[in-house]
Amino acid sequence: MMKLTSTLAVALALGALTACNKSPQETNAENIEANYDATANAIEENVGNAADQMQANAENAADAIRNEGDNAAAAAANTTNGY
Repeated sequence: MMKLTSTLAVALALGALTACNKSPQETNAENIEANYDATANAIEENVGNAADQMQANAENAADAIRNEGDNAAAAAANTTNGY
């Protein structure tokens, strides 16, 4: 989120600096482009965060399955067959 805020702040600052030499239509077009660019950056950042979370969840699930297998094997090794 900080990256998005920084990107938007830089875009607005650059827009303000160059606005003096541009028509209102050009300024408006640049602002629109900056907004779309900031939105695209936010989408990319959100996808990265979601992928990281999915990987962590998969690793946790795999660890849980391994632990369950270890426990089942230990239980089987400690049981007697009635002899």
